[in-house]
Amino acid sequence: MSALLALSMAAAVPAANLVVLAPALAVAQAEPEDPRRIPGRERDPPLPPRIEQRNEGAVRAPPPEAFPQDHIPVPDRWRLAESLGLVKPRWFDPYNQNKLKGDVPLPGHEDLFLSLNAVSDTVFEPRSFPIPVGVQTTEKPGSIDTFGRDYSIVASQTFILGASLFKGSTAFKPPDYEVRVALAFNANYVNVPEKRVLFVEPSRGSDRTDAFIGVQELFFDYHLRNVSDRYDFDSIRVGIQPFSTDFRGFLFQDNQLGIRLFGDRDNNRWQYNLAAFVRIEKDTNSGLNDVTQRPRDDYVLIANLYRQDLPVPGLTSQITAVYNRNREADETHLDDNGFPARPALIGNIRPRDYDIVYLGYNADGRIGRVNLTASVYGALGTDRNSIFTNREAKVRALFAAAEASLDFDWVRVKLSGLYASGDKDPYDDTEHGFDAIFENPQFAGADTSYWIRQTIPFAGGGRAVSVNSRNGVLNNLRSSKEEGQSNFNNPGTILAGIGADFDVLPELRLSANVNNIWFDTTEILQALRVEGSIPHDVGLDVSAAAIYRPKFTQNLVFRLSGAIFDPGAGFRDLFATSNGNKRFYSVLFNAILSY
Repeated sequence: MSALLALSMAAAVPAANLVVLAPALAVAQAEPEDPRRIPGRERDPPLPPRIEQRNEGAVRAPPPEAFPQDHIPVPDRWRLAESLGLVKPRWFDPYNQNKLKGDVPLPGHEDLFLSLNAVSDTVFEPRSFPIPVGVQTTEKPGSIDTFGRDYSIVASQTFILGASLFKGSTAFKPPDYEVRVALAFNANYVNVPEKRVLFVEPSRGSDRTDAFIGVQELFFDYHLRNVSDRYDFDSIRVGIQPFSTDFRGFLFQDNQLGIRLFGDRDNNRWQYNLAAFVRIEKDTNSGLNDVTQRPRDDYVLIANLYRQDLPVPGLTSQITAVYNRNREADETHLDDNGFPARPALIGNIRPRDYDIVYLGYNADGRIGRVNLTASVYGALGTDRNSIFTNREAKVRALFAAAEASLDFDWVRVKLSGLYASGDKDPYDDTEHGFDAIFENPQFAGADTSYWIRQTIPFAGGGRAVSVNSRNGVLNNLRSSKEEGQSNFNNPGTILAGIGADFDVLPELRLSANVNNIWFDTTEILQALRVEGSIPHDVGLDVSAAAIYRPKFTQNLVFRLSGAIFDPGAGFRDLFATSNGNKRFYSVLFNAILSY
């Protein structure tokens, strides 16, 4: 039967096209050496030898004219899917092809794009922290304690509208140029149980409603040149722009006015930044840029260099040098609520100038299975008026932080450690307390953590001064992070923590963090409070959060977190209240909607 079938098939094939089909021979050949191979980046195990298929005597492929010539005209490659009827763009749809978010060029152009974005950021935050009783008056008649009731509520709504016009095929190279603007509108409400917390005037109430519009981005980006056929490049950006000196925002992370030269080399394995910024004043209650005020006499010069796969594949190393030049000794600045911000009401209460150079090394990536991020900074310079001696003092301070994590399927376990040196002798001519320029740490639970999220007032040792800053981890005794000056006469910070992330569903993540915080030294606190001894233990910070993304993207993100702070001996010494060892809490609901 099989023989008859073979004869019938042979009869059906024209003699001119009938050939003998030989068995395919698999010939293994050694793979030639690829000159583009990167040492240390080979596959493990290596690829098997190349296999070449030989099928001599097979039927020839049909000639091109055997195929149909009809085709569908396509205006350009950007509109290919739309021309084939695969998608139907809609201006209100952020998930599919959309002309308003830079997916296709503007009409009449081949490579000019417009991208619009809108963000709604909603925050509702009940919390408690030590609140001093007003000196002149109080909300609670008959109150004679140093500290009053400790609960408060914060509600904040921010809308961000941004637009970017850029030219170029940005799928595989930087844009030829870009113009971007982003405006933020914030409305906020705060209610506290005591007077002279929100306003300097005792006659004002204990709640506040405020609104402000800030310019968060306004820059022009120009592509200077390509330096290789793989689009290594140099570009320059001028205007109000975001920048961070390191991977986790420990030293300087802000949107400020400046000029930045940046680019890469060697297939993006080297990246560099040269930048100069002048700091814009901030609105007190929203934290947004206030361009209606004259810029501060505070300058930040930055140079850094990144190298991928150094010292091991998978780990990126960065070295950075930052110079902070402050010349605000001849001015006095009040915040929008009437409290002095510069100089801070601490020590001799005199304005200061300082010149500080930060030298740092940062790493981010992985070593084997371990995910690792690390930062080390040294602060060197001169404070021209120490707040304790009225003399010029040298600054010699140190900072180090590291976070290591390990993944076990859907669970990630993290260990965190941070050290910022403190000043042990307030009356010598050297200041050892480390302080940042504008910190915003994404570390140890970030703003889920009670200590990082909340501002603790330093009552009794200074007015309008806080132990730490909101959204900051350092115990720096500043008037504020936004409007105050760096202070290198501080007790320093030590943090040790453990945490875990649980991806229980693709759209749901649960996180938990436990951190213990200490003062590095307490001599500064003893001098300001005129006390003989203050313990180092600040307290235990326990927090948990749930993050829900119903669309599996960052367009809709909902977060609910809570934190409990159990005061240590040092905190209880500084903030002794009639409630004894009462624990403090922080609850945060945050909804981010993005287009």
